[in-house]
This record gives sequence, C-alpha cells and structure tokens, in this order.
Amino acid sequence: MNPIVALWSHPRSMSTAMERIMRERGDFTCFHEPFMYLYYVGDAKKEMPHFDVPPGTPTSYEDIRAMLLKAAETNPVFFKDMSYYILDRMKDDRAFADRITHTFLIRDPAKSIVSYYKLDPNMTCEEIGVEMQYRHFTWLSETYGTIPPVIEAADIQDDAAGMMRAYSTVIGVEFLPHALEWSNTTPKDWQGVTAWHGDVIGAKGIRKESETTDSQNDGKPSVTLDSAPQLRVYYDHHKPFFDRLQQYKLKPMAATRT
Repeated sequence: MNPIVALWSHPRSMSTAMERIMRERGDFTCFHEPFMYLYYVGDAKKEMPHFDVPPGTPTSYEDIRAMLLKAAETNPVFFKDMSYYILDRMKDDRAFADRITHTFLIRDPAKSIVSYYKLDPNMTCEEIGVEMQYRHFTWLSETYGTIPPVIEAADIQDDAAGMMRAYSTVIGVEFLPHALEWSNTTPKDWQGVTAWHGDVIGAKGIRKESETTDSQNDGKPSVTLDSAPQLRVYYDHHKPFFDRLQQYKLKPMAATRT
C-alpha cells in the first residue's frame, strides 16, 4: 500500500514551495490543494479571486477523496491543503484519516496575513487558517495518540537541506538533495491559481525571506497589520494558535558523515 502524505498548511505559509520540493523528488504523485475545489466550488463557501477551475476538476468531497486513493494505488501520493477546507469532513471519515500521514507547516501569521491581504483584501478570519490547523493538529493527536510533525517556513528558508532531511525522515523517505533545485516547468495543476504563486513559479529553489516578493518594495504603499482594521484583529486571534503549534516544530537535521 503506497503512502499518502498530507501537508496541512495555511495560506501564504510557503506550502507551495514545499510542494515544489516534493514534486522535484520524482517519486511522488503530487496534488495542489485538491480540497480547495471543495471549499470554494463544491461548497461555495466564498468567491476566491485569481482562481479558475480547470475542466474536469473534481469538486465534491467524495470525488476528491476517490482521486487521491486511486492515485495511491500506483504511486506514493503527496498533497498540500488547508485544514479549514476539510476538517469537518475528516472527523466523520476516520477511514480516510487513517490512510494519511499527516504533517503540518506553519508561518508567522504577521507575515502570512499581510501577504494574503495583498492578494485578497476580502479574506475572512477563517481563511487565515492557523486556528483550524491547530484544531486539526489537536484532533489528530488525541485520535491517534501521537504528535504529528510540524515544520516552520522560516526554518526551511534558513536551512532547506537540514529541514528537508528532518521532514524526509519523519515521513519515511530518503532525502533527495536534487529536489531543492527546481526546473522551469510550471505544474499543470497550478494553472488555475498561477497569480497566487509567482514567487515559486519563477524560483530555482527555496528563497530567503529578503528575496521573496512579500519583502520587496513593488512601488505600492507598504502593507502592515495596521493597513486595515481587521488585519490586527485576525493576527491577535490566530497568533496564540501559531505559538502552540510552534512548540512542536522539527529541528533541522545535519548531514550524516560517511
């Protein structure tokens, strides 16, 4: 039985860069937020900007679930997604939860919220995503009696090789250094959301914080947590959940000497 590895993240947390690393490995069938189409299309919770639905994309829980399980019949599967898309369904579907190796990615919400606001000024508090990540993490911990691995975006930017060694170890695969060097090919299933992932599409590998567009002056007024009244409210709401998750984060792993 091939593994299914899920990276439960929140928007603007560097999860697409993590997905890019897993794609470059070459040994996983990878999916880009398959349950996004449940939340924004099937359930129509909110209209998402810069978003197109490729023809034939499954939009129901049952069809997305079946797609992932079918892919795992022939290959290991990796997908990254947001906890707020699916947690309510997953709690009622232990068989599917049992099938997944669950991992989590976090980023300082002061950075992720500002980055998200630049792309969607109408984002909701739920879409910030960190609270639901923590509730997902807690449910898994209580259900299975083990602590899911957590990685932090800043640590990956500081030491991509060390963090990917650690991540590879906890999901039970070999660390492949070549996966940190990316091709110019844009994955087909990013076509509907390319406006959200310009940094990663044009990059050759993991970038330092100072090299991302989030940290660069684009000629527009700087966005801060005080640029709109709700941003500081969102931050104050989600920061405690980030702090709790941060307590469990993995540390980078040094290369083994031979």
